[in-house]
Amino acid sequence: MKNRVRRLFHVDYLITPERRIENGAVLCENDRILAVGGISAFSMESELEVYEFMDAYLTPGFIDTHIHGAGGFDASSVDLSPQPIESMSRLLAERGVTSFFPTVVAAPREVMLTNLRRLAAVMERELPGADAAGINLEGPFINPAKRGAQEEESIVPVDLGFARELIEAGNGLVKVMTFAPELEHATELVELLLEYGVKPSMGHSIANEEQTLRAIDAGASHCTHLFNGMPPLHQRAMGLPGIALTDDRVTVELIIDGRHINPRMVDLARRCKTSSKLVGISDCTMAAGMPNGEYRIGPSMIRVRDGYSQTEQGILAGTTTMLDTGWHSLMNGGHLTELQAASAVTCNPANAFHLDDRGTLMPTHRADLAIYERRTNRPLLTVCNGQIVYRAEEK
Repeated sequence: MKNRVRRLFHVDYLITPERRIENGAVLCENDRILAVGGISAFSMESELEVYEFMDAYLTPGFIDTHIHGAGGFDASSVDLSPQPIESMSRLLAERGVTSFFPTVVAAPREVMLTNLRRLAAVMERELPGADAAGINLEGPFINPAKRGAQEEESIVPVDLGFARELIEAGNGLVKVMTFAPELEHATELVELLLEYGVKPSMGHSIANEEQTLRAIDAGASHCTHLFNGMPPLHQRAMGLPGIALTDDRVTVELIIDGRHINPRMVDLARRCKTSSKLVGISDCTMAAGMPNGEYRIGPSMIRVRDGYSQTEQGILAGTTTMLDTGWHSLMNGGHLTELQAASAVTCNPANAFHLDDRGTLMPTHRADLAIYERRTNRPLLTVCNGQIVYRAEEK
């Protein structure tokens, strides 16, 4: 029989994120949350492990559903990565992230399939930090005109047979695929993805109004990194960014590194979308947490210097800014409240991808928690599935 371990985490305040609770505490038993509330509601029973943090606040563990790598691991080139997925899992836990979707870019057909099988296999291992909760496929059925850092040779027309192979190579872990709505057979692809339980996400696209609405009507309900990998907003030619902003059926991703999107565009997205439809992502590469140098995203080489990730042609290629830093840009630039900004990296991605057991502080949910220093926002402690996977050294 499994030993019962009860832990109480007490901080200045909780962000649940539906509400803020002053002088709050979270009681966990093994891998689940038992109770959430003010500290006065809890009795200090014997055998209770109490963790008290002064000048600190607690949130649900962050969820990064679009992240290519970190700590020297690249999800698109598992066997070529200098570090294993465990390095990425550990680093993310040090930054308050408890769940992530390793994100794969387009590569030659057999290379992509082999890598997906390898990625699915390493994700099955017991990881030391954040939980690898699903695979994000960013391609290969995208528009080469908006490919970003992806290699043009690896981008292909919609092929339903290939799509099935990709999903099956992921061994049930593929949760989302980016596609361009203007491609021939795009609606058939949407239907196929939904059949497999994969969320169709529109992106890397020059789709017009008709093409975008056709994809949404077919069931596409997500937009990959809004404003990036698509034409700018235009006052007469309505396309993917304008439709994604104004159609309530669509949830939008925002890269929240402070570089990919002008703060006023973040504010625009906040004004157009209900806050529940905003999902903050890092779009990090394997260079996150690593020194300046040359790295890769699948077959593409990138150069990283002082936080900027670029191809040899000077195209932005992901980022090195993780969610613990990025979510504050939603408040600073987008004028979201603290609760709204926290929702974008916790309950919103959980709801978008049906991670029904995480993303909020409530009884029966997974014990996924992150504690931060109040003045500096420095991560102090991370709990993933009931296990303390990171604790900062005392200053």
